[in-house]
Amino acid sequence: MKTPVLYIIIPCYNEKEVLPITSEKFLSKLNSLISEKLIDDKSRILFVNDGSKDSTWQIISDLAQKNEHFIGISQSRNRGHQNAVLAGLMEAKDVCDITISIDCDGQDDINAMDNMVKEYLKGADIVYGVRSSRKTDTFFKRFTAQSFYKLLNSLGAEVIYNHADYRLVSSKVLQHFADFKEINIFLRGMFPLVGFKSTITYYERFERIAGKSHYPLRKMLALAFDGITSLSTKPLSLIVGIGTFISSLSFIGVIWSIIQQITGKTIQGWSSTICIICFLGGIQLLSIGILGEYIGKIYMEVKQRPRYIISERTPNYKQTNTKGKQNGKTSKNK
Repeated sequence: MKTPVLYIIIPCYNEKEVLPITSEKFLSKLNSLISEKLIDDKSRILFVNDGSKDSTWQIISDLAQKNEHFIGISQSRNRGHQNAVLAGLMEAKDVCDITISIDCDGQDDINAMDNMVKEYLKGADIVYGVRSSRKTDTFFKRFTAQSFYKLLNSLGAEVIYNHADYRLVSSKVLQHFADFKEINIFLRGMFPLVGFKSTITYYERFERIAGKSHYPLRKMLALAFDGITSLSTKPLSLIVGIGTFISSLSFIGVIWSIIQQITGKTIQGWSSTICIICFLGGIQLLSIGILGEYIGKIYMEVKQRPRYIISERTPNYKQTNTKGKQNGKTSKNK
């Protein structure tokens, strides 16, 4: 097997504090892999600026001027972490052999890349980076995250336990992944759907080097809900099950009330009536809400809006005129 060209995909959003620190670490790791002849010298570190409001794009541009191994693209606006990773993967798929996506904050152990590349050279097309422990997390985050993975699997979504978006993917997989056209994306649940030979490498996750997390509880819950509704239709089946169960209880209640009326044992009660109305009303509103979420996703899918728009590239970015890409400063992906 020839020495592969690696593109390290790094999404960035308001990372001016951490980027100058972690960029040197990424470059050092890239050079180490090149010196060990695990990857080709044409390998690159591709930063994806996700519409940052600070000086992140300027820092990326400066890095690209200083070293040819740094390249960057900038989205026209903030489109979220998942779309930023997707933009990098789709831009790189035709010009490299393998990609490794990793966050910019320095929490994921970059030394795991050695294992990932070695697993690829052994024949794996996808290598999932999986956390060996969650000792750096608070009890609340650890409990909710692990519960989320278990819930997704119980709903029929195939996800790798304790895997986020630190993974190696071959260009062969990415070529087929490009056929997945959905707008609502949840990458960690979509790559297992592509298939191909895969394996796992474990790593330690550290504290954030600098700056603050851009994923508060609100965004984590939104990502979790997107993952569930994008990968599974079981919530709709649960609605049917709950509706059938409550309808059965209601039917029994009707029979019971008729018997009570015939035997003259009826007692007029306000509390019981209100409780039943509130219970049934709550179930109905919850069911309508879940249905609304799925309908909303269908609405967005039907529009077929581009999942990302690249507005700028660093001067040293050599764009290959391949199928699915456009020359010039702006490109779109649907």
